[in-house]
Parts: sequence; C-alpha cells; structure tokens
Amino acid sequence: MEAKHDITTLDDIKLLVDTFYTLVAADALLAPIFTARLGGHWLPHLQKMYTFWQTVLLEQYTYNGAPFPPHARLPVDEQHFEAWLNLFSATIDNLFLGEKADEAKWRAGKMAQMFQLKIAHIKNNPRNIL
Repeated sequence: MEAKHDITTLDDIKLLVDTFYTLVAADALLAPIFTARLGGHWLPHLQKMYTFWQTVLLEQYTYNGAPFPPHARLPVDEQHFEAWLNLFSATIDNLFLGEKADEAKWRAGKMAQMFQLKIAHIKNNPRNIL
C-alpha cells in the first residue's frame, strides 16, 4: 500500500471526492437523500465537488457558486450530518495525512454546523425564502 500523503493536487481532490461519494452512495441513511436529489446523475455533482474542494483546499479558484442553496430544503437533520461527516473524515483518514487533510476535516465540520443551523432556521421559519 502506498504511504499516505497530504492533499496537494487536483488528482488528490478527485480521489477524495470519488472515494467519499462511493461510500455515500452505499450508505443506508445518506444514499436515499442523494439518490432522490441527483437521480442517476452523479457526475455533475462530483465535478462540482472537485472544483469546490480544489478552491477551498488548494486555493485554485475553479468553483463559483453558492454551496448552501441546493441543500436548503433537503429532508436532513443532525443524524444525516453526523453520518456525512463521519464518512468524510474516515475517507480522509484512510487516504491522506497532513495539514490539508486536517484542514479538509475542519472545514467540513464547520460547513456541517453552518448548514444545520441554516436548515433548522428555514424549517422553523417556512415563510423565509432564499
């Protein structure tokens, strides 16, 4: 087995994203949410995730978009975010080691917190429109 290294290239990002979403697609809790939203069209989502993480971690600005709105009305709660974050962290720990790997886990945790708060706010204030 190859020694672990940090996330430093777009190929590393693609390995992370592809491995992670393979696990998501097989997860009993998460797969139905993603399947309902994406249908059989995972590739556009994966490509968007490549550019998102490339921008966030490698500071190569290829992503333009707003990450939250597509998630705003998903039927998810704390257990979904916990499962997502556990899979994401485990994927990184299995593949990578280093500062960027740690940063990816930290950023994912912060995004999960923010998304949970925003989704809860929308559920509690249904008249609000994005």
